[in-house]
Amino acid sequence: MSTLVTRSPRLAAVRARVVELTRFLAVGGVSFVVDLGLFNLLRFGPGELLLHKPLTAKVLSVAAATLVSWVGNRRWTFADHRTAQRGRELLLYAIINVLGVLIGVATLAFSHYTLDLRTPLADNVSTVLGIALGTIVRYVGYKRYVFITPSAGTALSDDELLDADAEVDALA
Repeated sequence: MSTLVTRSPRLAAVRARVVELTRFLAVGGVSFVVDLGLFNLLRFGPGELLLHKPLTAKVLSVAAATLVSWVGNRRWTFADHRTAQRGRELLLYAIINVLGVLIGVATLAFSHYTLDLRTPLADNVSTVLGIALGTIVRYVGYKRYVFITPSAGTALSDDELLDADAEVDALA
């Protein structure tokens, strides 16, 4: 099997995508802990600083988590896909993160104010849902608009694509 992986550019590309997704989810996991932990600390921790302001707590926790994710994704997940236009990259990253933040805030606001679910459990469930939806939007946005420079060796020629298709067909 390992011989097939090294011979097949298509399988190598699939492996690279799996590694990238794993890294993205690991960075997201750390960011998730920062987001949820800070949200709960601000709402329900010592002093209950933002007990009656869940949206403010959410915006602050997401801002901190965004900084963590920026560092992790730029330096690790998408390190091979950085562009030379760092300003453009950072601007698009921020725009996509704002969209992710709005999704997270919207799920919390809907749960808290529309459904009138105001318990810590309800706030956390809606927060987790918002994080999940925001994560999907962020990954797709990063891949499509932010980290767009292909790494060396990942672009396949037409002949390589045909060879890879033939190898996959031979396995079937």
